[in-house]
Amino acid sequence: MTDPIDAGKAPKPVGAYPHARRVGNLLFLSGLGPRIPGSDAIPGNEYDDEGRLVAWDIEAQTRQLVSNLDRVLEAAGADRSHLVDITVYLTDMKRDFSRFNSVYAEYFAEARPCRTTLEIGALPTPIAVEFKCIAAFDEA
Repeated sequence: MTDPIDAGKAPKPVGAYPHARRVGNLLFLSGLGPRIPGSDAIPGNEYDDEGRLVAWDIEAQTRQLVSNLDRVLEAAGADRSHLVDITVYLTDMKRDFSRFNSVYAEYFAEARPCRTTLEIGALPTPIAVEFKCIAAFDEA
């Protein structure tokens, strides 16, 4: 049996899935991006007059993403110290990895989960970074 987690303080999922699902002592988080809860705005994005994305701020997006991650973890009764693995998706590795990694290190200096970082062609909304996480609780 699994328990879905819907975090009311986090941005709503962009598809038909929960924020997370707990299975035994493991917590699997759905892909999570940097949208601002309530407005779905994306911090640091700049658009031209025709609404096309022309620039983004990976540092602002990473900070918002960690804030959203904290909200989902809190709703599940966890925090960053419970994270065991993070998969990071970046849409422009060459441009963004160094600045992303610097901000990431600020938030994960003590809780150091395993991490894989991949470049992908696009994400479902105009974001430049997304996390997919697994957390673990102590055995009961």
